[in-house]
Amino acid sequence: MKKAKSGEESNESGASAPALLSMDSWLLALYSWFSSNHRTLPWRETRDPYRIWISEVILQQTRVNQGMEYYLRFLDRFPDVRSLAEASEQEVLAMWQGLGYYSRARNLHAAAQQIATSHGGLFPGTYEEIRALKGIGDYTAAAIASIAYDLPYAVVDGNVYRVLSRLFAVDTPIDSTQGKKEFQQLAQSLLDTTKPGLHNQAVMEFGALACVPVSPDCTCCVLQPQCRAYELGLVNQLPVKSKKTAVKELFYTYLYIHSDNKLLLQPRSAGDNIWKNMYEFPLIEADRLLTAEELLSHPLLEQLGELTLHPTPVDFTHILSHRKINVRFFQIEPNELNNTNHNSIIVTTKELHQYPLPRVITRYLEC
Repeated sequence: MKKAKSGEESNESGASAPALLSMDSWLLALYSWFSSNHRTLPWRETRDPYRIWISEVILQQTRVNQGMEYYLRFLDRFPDVRSLAEASEQEVLAMWQGLGYYSRARNLHAAAQQIATSHGGLFPGTYEEIRALKGIGDYTAAAIASIAYDLPYAVVDGNVYRVLSRLFAVDTPIDSTQGKKEFQQLAQSLLDTTKPGLHNQAVMEFGALACVPVSPDCTCCVLQPQCRAYELGLVNQLPVKSKKTAVKELFYTYLYIHSDNKLLLQPRSAGDNIWKNMYEFPLIEADRLLTAEELLSHPLLEQLGELTLHPTPVDFTHILSHRKINVRFFQIEPNELNNTNHNSIIVTTKELHQYPLPRVITRYLEC
């Protein structure tokens, strides 16, 4: 952890904090800013741990503007833990369709069943019990515990990393084991335990709206007088990341096989780690995208019998966090629609909404 160059004092975490950083002054400035500038969001108007949990999970990897619609729709269908626990996974995934990172929805469903079984349908009330739920990590457990129950647990997310790294000029990589430990300790030592929910939301909101990743307006920042990164000219260099995630490139040739308002779908493998238990068009995965000529000689098309292949495909790239998926869609109209293999099913276009589809499929259907 980078230490300030002048007048330092040690906090409880062992991290060095500038002496000029008065706890009272920076917190008062932060809370005053939050009171005047925070966004009015439905999950901030409740202490219901279930609703806070749903919002936190939806907003992982999802922007607020996009997540709002899903949050309201999800709660309309699943207003409490029990209704979520009793639903089928397919229905939960269908409600999640378009948000991506579908393991979040599967974990939500599994955790709801866990609460129904082990806690009588009542959301648990301690940090340890919350943390033990499927798919809930340190950040989400701290957010729920502090906001719903005023328990003294500091949250550390991307916004908090950015605010603290700049405020204290900390250059320990945030994606390192040491960095995660140091920032968690620092955040906990700074937590206002008299109002932990307010404190956590204020720091996160400040990072989301004021201390933004690129080109923050430091001249108007209420914390600028206490910000060591601003003083040292390091704002654009912080926070520091040490690792670059390797991106795997994939090539998916999809077959949109349809006739008379009916089409073929097939489930993804239960062991798939991208779109597990979702549905897609018949797929040929290879080390490249297939051409129309290559497709005509593929065994999968031979099973369809007489058909019309539209030779001009639709191509696009679908980006996930660690994958770049090159996608090609061919439209195929067989004389008679039948199952090409035991995994495929025939559905009508009106029934399509009942099946959870990856965003890559809905993007094509929207073309």
